[in-house]
Amino acid sequence: MSLLGAAIAAGLAAVGGSIAVAIIVKATLEGVTRQPELRGTLQTLMFIGVPLAEAVPIIAIVISFLLLFS
Repeated sequence: MSLLGAAIAAGLAAVGGSIAVAIIVKATLEGVTRQPELRGTLQTLMFIGVPLAEAVPIIAIVISFLLLFS
C-alpha cells in the first residue's frame, strides 16, 4: 500500500509542477506581448518563479521516498 501512495504522490506532484511551470511561462509570454519593454523584468520574475514551482515536486518525491523506505 505504501508503494501505491508513493507512486500517487510522485505522479501528482509531477503533474502539478508541470502545470505550474506552464502557467508561469504562459503569463510571462502574455506580459511580454502586451508590454515588450518589460521583457527583462518579466523574464527575471519567471526565472525566480519556475524553480519555486519545481520545488514542490522535488519535495513530493522526497516524501514519496520516505513513504517507500519507512
